[in-house]
Amino acid sequence: MFMSTDVAFELVTLKKGGRSIRSKVHGETMHIGTDPRTEALELHVDQQRLAERVREWERPDPFVIWDIGLGPAGNAITAIEVIREVINSETRERFTPVEIHSYEISTEVLEFALGHAGELEYLAGWETILRELLETGKASPGPSIDWRLHRGDFSRQPHDAPAPSVIFFDPYSPAQNSEMWNLETFRSMWGAVSAPGASGCTMTNYTRSTSVRVTMLLAGWFVGTGVPTGEKEVTTIAANRLDLLKEPLDATWLTRVRSSTNAEPMRGRNNERGPISPEDYARLIAHPQFLG
Repeated sequence: MFMSTDVAFELVTLKKGGRSIRSKVHGETMHIGTDPRTEALELHVDQQRLAERVREWERPDPFVIWDIGLGPAGNAITAIEVIREVINSETRERFTPVEIHSYEISTEVLEFALGHAGELEYLAGWETILRELLETGKASPGPSIDWRLHRGDFSRQPHDAPAPSVIFFDPYSPAQNSEMWNLETFRSMWGAVSAPGASGCTMTNYTRSTSVRVTMLLAGWFVGTGVPTGEKEVTTIAANRLDLLKEPLDATWLTRVRSSTNAEPMRGRNNERGPISPEDYARLIAHPQFLG
């Protein structure tokens, strides 16, 4: 028996006047400090230079985005709107094909958002496409744009989508959803973007947690400081190549890791706080990011 979405979620008014959604179950407000579209632009779309990268794409295979944690669809919708602008400005006969693969364990929050579309401005005009996505698992929100929905626990299922060039990583926080942030999950994603022939890939996320950053690095990712958004003064960006990062974490950050009480990498399905072990620290400083 499924919980009513009105029991699980509620609308809240943000400090700057926009509306967002709060999960009563997890006790977390989505896009806190700013509206969904602004956060999506600042944290994911603009920081990853999505418009420029789609415009510059020359490979015959599609430009692929993994939207991990579809939620109320703010990140995916904002990305599609930007890609539409790119396509509308193109003078070439053939548009760059784009695939968006959204992963979500439960679509209850999106169903709740659709029920309150009039109060959530970013959903205006998207109701039909979103219902099609929910009902059929796929939608075509523009020429050369394919949107697919993958239901289930991302941390437990194989990732059958093509390797991405862009990842929006937006699950609930490690405190509420630790399995999505563990070494095994980031390592499985690294396997997809580090295979022979993979394109350059960047991944953005709202956290600044030392533990999460250590976990990403030990999984293979190159990790840097991300842009501010909302009430967060700094976030995190990762990539499969060091040259894709503007501000990679450096030796100064490593010094802070050694003294941190929350630098232990996340393993399994537990979120235990603690300092990094000598063995993990040795692995960390051996990462190619710190050998230059």
